[in-house]
Amino acid sequence: MKSLVRPVSILKCPPSLRPILAARLYATETGLGTSNASLRRRRKAVTPFNDDGRVPWGDLTGKEKVSRATQQTFNFSFIVLGAIMTGGVAYFMYTEVFSLDSKTSHFNRAFDQVRKDSRCTELLGNSKKITAYGEPTWNKWRRARPIASTIRKDQYGTEHLIMHFNVEGPLDKGVVNMHMMKKPSDSEFLYKYLALDVRGHQRIYLENADATPDSTAKNKTKLFGVSWR
Repeated sequence: MKSLVRPVSILKCPPSLRPILAARLYATETGLGTSNASLRRRRKAVTPFNDDGRVPWGDLTGKEKVSRATQQTFNFSFIVLGAIMTGGVAYFMYTEVFSLDSKTSHFNRAFDQVRKDSRCTELLGNSKKITAYGEPTWNKWRRARPIASTIRKDQYGTEHLIMHFNVEGPLDKGVVNMHMMKKPSDSEFLYKYLALDVRGHQRIYLENADATPDSTAKNKTKLFGVSWR
């Protein structure tokens, strides 16, 4: 009887309202038998690759819960890995660039001493036009050339920083050689020597522990089987 009444009632309505009433009757009839289980079957299965967190945990199947847990574990591991890498880069930047004991800091201080020394500028030229660069490489840019340096510890626990780099000015060019030492009892590196070598001229010592009375870096030590004075 109901199936006969409804079509008649719809026909009695104005033509403009018939599509609306028909849609409401269809939605009501199809929705009466709908359950949560059928809705779960109709939605897209949750996997580690498409889970956006919109489906509540309670509505997930056992397999889907494993997928979500796998995805969250991967995300957490990725965040931890990123934090470790960031910390590693920060540590490298501090020890190699910003630390007072970094090679970059020692290089900058040594280069400043060369530019401020009148004996050096007399051979190289105007201090403002003097440049410093490392070893020649395939890169044409001088600033990109690496500075040759090594840090070694001898049998007495003394650290030795040995470095050399090139300098060039309007008049001439040369090589700066540097040897610094840090004994276990010292809090910072001290100069063994800092010298400029220009071809055809006598070596210029900007720092020389052997010529400085009571220098802590004057004592004789051995490095690589060679006695350094």
